Amino acid sequence: MALVDAGVVVLDCADPEALAAFYTELLGARETGVSPNRVEIRGADGFRMAFRRDANATPPSWPRPENSLQTHLEFVVTDLDEAERGIVGLGGRPVEAKDGPGPHEERGFSDPAGHPFTLRRSAVPAAPKQG
Repeated sequence: MALVDAGVVVLDCADPEALAAFYTELLGARETGVSPNRVEIRGADGFRMAFRRDANATPPSWPRPENSLQTHLEFVVTDLDEAERGIVGLGGRPVEAKDGPGPHEERGFSDPAGHPFTLRRSAVPAAPKQG
């Protein structure tokens, strides 16, 4: 039996409403709770995030070493180029060079408040052997 009922990834930021809007679009989520200092969202698959107001929030500096990574999110996508265009259109930004093609291609980004996250291309299934 689990000790907890659910987990929520919580990001501290200066403007929780704006950051919730970014992730709501990114994940196709919906708001499930709003208070003066916190906004919570839930994705269609049940993934939950919350954004907590912290006027003194300082984003991580990743990929630079000072104040480094602290933590990051990873999202799996089918089309990295399409996802990147969408993220940039929502106000996110790339933070490192693109990897070459491969089964585990990844790209780093930050959300509008500076929190890092990675897009990882879903592994391409191997073609069935012929003959």
